[in-house]
Amino acid sequence: MIFSVNIALNKPAHLQHPLNPNNTTHNAHNAVDGRKSDLTWEGGQCSTSAGRETATWWVNLTDIRSIHHINIYYMVGERPWGASNLFTPSFLGLSVYVSNTTDKLQGTLCFKDRIFTLDTIPANLTITCPIHGQYVIYYNERLSSVTYPEGYSPFAQSDLCEVEVYGCLSTEYYGTNCSIPCPDVNCDYCHIDTGTCQGCKPGYKGHHCETGCSHGFFGQNCDNKCNSTCTGCNSVNGSCDSGCIPGWTGYYCNERDVIPVCRKGSYGINCNETCGHCRDIDQCFHINGTCLTGCESGFQGDFCKTRAYMFR
Repeated sequence: MIFSVNIALNKPAHLQHPLNPNNTTHNAHNAVDGRKSDLTWEGGQCSTSAGRETATWWVNLTDIRSIHHINIYYMVGERPWGASNLFTPSFLGLSVYVSNTTDKLQGTLCFKDRIFTLDTIPANLTITCPIHGQYVIYYNERLSSVTYPEGYSPFAQSDLCEVEVYGCLSTEYYGTNCSIPCPDVNCDYCHIDTGTCQGCKPGYKGHHCETGCSHGFFGQNCDNKCNSTCTGCNSVNGSCDSGCIPGWTGYYCNERDVIPVCRKGSYGINCNETCGHCRDIDQCFHINGTCLTGCESGFQGDFCKTRAYMFR
């Protein structure tokens, strides 16, 4: 399938160890500026890093996007690409992740090089990774505690001239033109090739996102539990839109409610309700008016407001 939109173009980018932090000629943004006509050091179109134990570069797609594949153009220098090229060794062992944060470990590993050699690693690598995420992260390492295969560089670097990410801006559409709506109406993420639902909108669950959350649960896949102080919470965001149990208040019923001490014979919000004919008026519950010790003679019910008729 052909996807024509590079959703990484001119997006914010970051380089972990820039070779010269004060020099914009080789900064992180060069790898997403669309220029790839000169992949040499002198061309000024590449992002270059200092050699360290780890090398990380990422692009922020600014929102969760539907990704199909990633193209990476390495800095090639002046020599022919291959074993004699000075840049080739630093790309061996590379990894590419897609994550919703800048932490690669919270994301998905799309590619990990375990097979390339100085003679086989391509200067332009295409990685197919049909997944959803906000950050595409290039990572490599040369840890002092690890012995690496022959041909690997002594230090990790991320000298990248262009990183292109092809896919759809909206996660609710799929297909080569990103024009086909995901078939399941409550689907938040669908497979960019097939349209198969890969994640439901908050408040829904099921293979086709056809089922709303059970009472007391909310959020993505209905995995989150409402606060126990809610009488019922919103299935999307967990707000207690059905109210709180007595003694609690707030959007999520997580704030102690300061209940006023009502004068004798009154109860309720602002103490504006009058107690019934309680046996002991001091035992009229100040929240709902229940007569805790029963009614005076001639009245009945929890609130002692109903007359008890005696028949002879």
